[in-house]
Amino acid sequence: MRTRGTIRLATRGSDLARRQAATVAEALEDRRYEVELVEVSTAGDRVRDELIQNLGKTGAFVRSLDEQVLSGDVDAAVHSMKDMPTESPDDLVVAGIPERGPPGDVLVTPDGTSLEDLPEGATVGTSSLRRKAQLLSTRPDLAVVGLRGNVDTRVEKLLATSLQEEHEVRSAVEAEKRGDAGDGVETLDAEDVDVDAEEYAYERSVEEWFEDLSEIERRAMERAPEHAFDAIVLAEAGLERLGLSHHVRTERLPVREFVPAAGQGALAVTSRDDDVGEAIHDAIDHARTRVETTAERSVLAGLNGGCIAPIGVYGVVQGAHVSVTAAVYDERGETSIVETRDLPVESHATAAREFAADLRERGADDLVAKARED
Repeated sequence: MRTRGTIRLATRGSDLARRQAATVAEALEDRRYEVELVEVSTAGDRVRDELIQNLGKTGAFVRSLDEQVLSGDVDAAVHSMKDMPTESPDDLVVAGIPERGPPGDVLVTPDGTSLEDLPEGATVGTSSLRRKAQLLSTRPDLAVVGLRGNVDTRVEKLLATSLQEEHEVRSAVEAEKRGDAGDGVETLDAEDVDVDAEEYAYERSVEEWFEDLSEIERRAMERAPEHAFDAIVLAEAGLERLGLSHHVRTERLPVREFVPAAGQGALAVTSRDDDVGEAIHDAIDHARTRVETTAERSVLAGLNGGCIAPIGVYGVVQGAHVSVTAAVYDERGETSIVETRDLPVESHATAAREFAADLRERGADDLVAKARED
């Protein structure tokens, strides 16, 4: 079968980014295009020990890819839409927006504990100012700690402490059962560790227990923990796309209370405004997702917050309207402005900017200005 040509797609090198790019490639290949994935390193990838808002500019994961598009080295680039700045070069267009994945966040814990049931003062990891503010707004007693890394790395950091403690308890109990706990094996008191060693100790050996661990759990066993995390918060879409949803315990956080980042769960393919851009649009663009995310990003742009302020915006098409919830917080989650408004689909971008202007007048401007100072 003759193909319609080759499209070179730029992508970050993380497992999640490559999987997201692969879904776009498959859709284009279904339209008889050949697709070549081109891996590009970004500023956000190169600076791994700094939180996103401290990198000095928005678009830390985006600009390097788009520069490759503008230079002609690639034809298009695949992004997580929530990482994209609201302003882009005039020569660049968002050619395609595939159907959105799950838009919200999930709380991930080693044992399935809910947000409500986390112990007082529990340590929760997140890289997001928005998530930090929302967590503290709901549970001001929590210790929210900065957490960087790819999605799988963050999960490993969460699981490391509990798995390593469980391994120590199992090993000690097994050693005592063999009668060699005094031969260089430290005897541990299971009450000192947050696991129930008795439940498993006599059903499986340590080796059998280890063999049953998933790949990500085994990697967590090898990691030196930075913190003993009780929970972390991640985008549900990332977990799903990596196939990790079945390997971790999660609680879905309600999107009207934990309002997601604008565009969360959606992908965006940028290109020059040319025949390739038109081909990408025809192959993958999902009209409903484009309306919803355009409304969200228009509100975000109108608030002038970028990634430096705790802002969530979430829209859902409901008939002739887009129901948009916007939430702006201070960093501690002590003050917030939250409002839902129905915007007409036919003029959603204009109506979204007007919505943002009203939010600014209600005090969102002050919260964003304070975030810039901090």
